[in-house]
Amino acid sequence: MSAPPRPDAPIRRRGRPRSRADLVINVVVVLAVLAAVVLGLTTHRFVTVANAKAILTSASLVGIAALGLTLITIGGSAVSLAISPSVAAVGMIFLSAQSLGLVPAMVLAVVCGTLITGVQGAVVGYAAANPVVLTIAASFAITGIATGIGGGSTVSPTGRGYDHLNATPGGVALSVYVLIGLALIVEWTLRRTAFGRSLYLIGENRRAARAAGLRVGWTTAVAWLGAGALFAVTAAFTAAFNTSANVNLGGTLTFDAIAAVLAGGTPIAGGRGSAVRTLAGAVLIAAASDILLLRGYSTGVQIMVKGVIVLVVVVIVHLRTRGSHA
Repeated sequence: MSAPPRPDAPIRRRGRPRSRADLVINVVVVLAVLAAVVLGLTTHRFVTVANAKAILTSASLVGIAALGLTLITIGGSAVSLAISPSVAAVGMIFLSAQSLGLVPAMVLAVVCGTLITGVQGAVVGYAAANPVVLTIAASFAITGIATGIGGGSTVSPTGRGYDHLNATPGGVALSVYVLIGLALIVEWTLRRTAFGRSLYLIGENRRAARAAGLRVGWTTAVAWLGAGALFAVTAAFTAAFNTSANVNLGGTLTFDAIAAVLAGGTPIAGGRGSAVRTLAGAVLIAAASDILLLRGYSTGVQIMVKGVIVLVVVVIVHLRTRGSHA
């Protein structure tokens, strides 16, 4: 008996002739890749080992959070707009608990991060709340609570255990190894477990999944719990890298994580996606930012280019998906 098709596998018709849209998409992709290569090769100091390490480090801090967001998006919950404040709050907790030691502080950070995001996921999963509206409200609440508890001041570490997170084994930041390891774990979970298969099906068609007897609320809540744990790992590395934390620690992480997920080809509607492609999307966004930074462009231009990259990828994914079902 043949195995059923993977939930995220597009439906293809054998022998379907290539349409003009397919050819246009392929040309656009090739030209975009060539343009990126030319820009990289003609940018001073871009093609160096030191710069490659810097790109990977930058991608790792965004990529770990983007892996968490991938779980949320694949499950049909669109995006979370509370990533930055969550990372800031958990980063403050992580540094303030350094007197306990690195491992207890990390465990405390992961527990807090999981609870913060998991509660939001439970409301989305069981009460069918709008995730965008809910996470906007959550971002204000988290920022307010963090500001109130911290008194609006910057938190400094109470110990030096966090220094271990800034290690560079083999000359590469520890966070890069953690990103790769977590990406493989998340990919395996999505492809090889009942939870992963259910998450794809729920993202593809929530009503049909519910009618089929899948535990939609539970699966959605677990996806958000996993995302919260990954946001907490990001918070720990980011706080360790900055050696301090306040309510602005997250910066533009919410937007950058969304950009990485979408640039990796995960549709905002859910039902499809890959942790490995999200990793590639994070590296793409980091490389684009690096090129613009080396060329002296402002932060505003960098954000604009990220938006254009995401827009182009979203359009291509939409056209390919529509064409595969034609």
